[in-house]
Amino acid sequence: MIGILGGTFDPIHYGHLRPALEVLDALDLAEVRFIPCRIPAHRATPLITAEQRLALVRLAIVDQVGFVADDRELRREGPSYMVDTLASLRADYGDDTPLCLILGSDAFRELPAWHRWRDLGHLAHIVVMQRPGDLPPFPPALEEFMTPRRVYAASALRREPAGGILFQPVTQLHISATRIRILLAHGQSPRYLLPEAVLASIRDQALYLGATR
Repeated sequence: MIGILGGTFDPIHYGHLRPALEVLDALDLAEVRFIPCRIPAHRATPLITAEQRLALVRLAIVDQVGFVADDRELRREGPSYMVDTLASLRADYGDDTPLCLILGSDAFRELPAWHRWRDLGHLAHIVVMQRPGDLPPFPPALEEFMTPRRVYAASALRREPAGGILFQPVTQLHISATRIRILLAHGQSPRYLLPEAVLASIRDQALYLGATR
């Protein structure tokens, strides 16, 4: 099984990395592919370029077996829609390989606002990273979509290439990329919120100076 974790990664931090590692281990995934978006479809434009964000991702995961940086959204024009990314991955891995789209619970709740969101279930499983105390309610459309697809074990995901929804408990880490950017903009240290190699590169390039969000 292949895990897919998309996002702006503006910048990548331990709140991305630790839950991804737990999902990698718990589901016995062959790999987790970190896919920075080029042009976010549902949030403000990142403060640094997609190429810079990808470089920081590569620094963050260089020593972790099973973590892979994937630049496919940087190579595609237009907004970075996940349905297009999954279609591209499906073309690479074939019809039989289980693909697992890894989402935080907040992103999962917002799924009905995504482009062609119902098609995601035809292309991949959805693994929702569930933090302690983070439970429904969900919007009615999402509840209707989720109910017939919900599974309760990773083994169920292995039996099909797509279509399941699994809630996977992960460690609760309240780390915000926004907070990291503001600390950097004010000359304060975000150390221990993100990998040292990432922080060193941010400082070397003077990224996020003057950030207000």
